[in-house]
Amino acid sequence: MSQNTAPRKTGTQPSTAGSWAAGGTLFAGVLMLVTGFMDVFQGIAGIAEDDVYTRIGDYVFKFNLTTWGWIHLILGVIVAITGVGILKGAEWGRVAGISLASLNLLLQFLFLPYQPWWALFSMAISIFVIWALATDETYGPNERF
Repeated sequence: MSQNTAPRKTGTQPSTAGSWAAGGTLFAGVLMLVTGFMDVFQGIAGIAEDDVYTRIGDYVFKFNLTTWGWIHLILGVIVAITGVGILKGAEWGRVAGISLASLNLLLQFLFLPYQPWWALFSMAISIFVIWALATDETYGPNERF
């Protein structure tokens, strides 16, 4: 009577896509925290000195640069708090993260004429955050959108 000590395959092995998404969720939380702090600094720069950013001519979505500063400051604080929520594994952090990353994507698009390279970089980060939070398989089927 020999005992078979080899592990049996049960079909419940985690997929590599799921591990990428779970790691992506952790990275998304870190990115949201860093993006929040960068938005706060961007907002402070816009509020403190109106001449930090390039003034543009006629632009459809033209706001006063102090207004853009306040928008970035408020959004940055909320994004950073959401990043902490994602890192702690809070369900509200996941939902708020997708919503705020979408809002950040839209606002950075509108901010393109003032800081084009930073806005494009921030938009790419927001797209990754949305993907990572939307494809995380650690949540059950009842908790999906």
